[in-house]
Amino acid sequence: MRFMATMSMNRVIHGAIRRDLDRFEGALTTFRAGDSERAQQLQVAWDNFDRQLTDHHEGEHEIAWPALEKVGVTREMLNQMDAEHATMAEALGNARSAMAALVSSPQSGEAEAAVAAIRRLKDVTVTHLDHEEQQIEPVYLEKHDTPEIKDMGRQFSKAGPSKAGPFMAWISDGGSPEMQQGLRDNVPRPVVAVMAGLFGRSYRKNVAPVWKA
Repeated sequence: MRFMATMSMNRVIHGAIRRDLDRFEGALTTFRAGDSERAQQLQVAWDNFDRQLTDHHEGEHEIAWPALEKVGVTREMLNQMDAEHATMAEALGNARSAMAALVSSPQSGEAEAAVAAIRRLKDVTVTHLDHEEQQIEPVYLEKHDTPEIKDMGRQFSKAGPSKAGPFMAWISDGGSPEMQQGLRDNVPRPVVAVMAGLFGRSYRKNVAPVWKA
């Protein structure tokens, strides 16, 4: 009997995005005015999140959408997803500016502005992720073994260790038991261990401690 994952790797990534948005909202809500050290810590975590989210939605447009169109997803649906990406990218840019302002001046006004920007980003991003999962997740699961989706996976896996390592460490850093199981279903444990453990050292050293502070 063929093994079938209960969720796609795409949905696992979505789980990490939601997790970090919750983390930023919580950290900024409790931010103490004048705490420049904490502001710097959050900026380090933000730089990683910003990069991961940008890589994800750009990768979908460049790699995932062509494969999905080949297996039956309409161009109209993919255009709608890209429109949601554009809204998300605008909110991401605003949050990026707000986080930079907090580092420059770690005061209550800047913290409040950063909270508002993160909440806006969270709202539009989670709305998009929910919509994408509703429309696209069933396709990923049903078409998992098609040549088009397998080739899509190979293209995503071409990233070198310098990029894949921090990505795998980020994905592995907490999250719900369901998402952790989803990761195990999609990526062999030895691959996760090597990538996150060996090549993900920069994440584990610089980013993960931010959320343990």
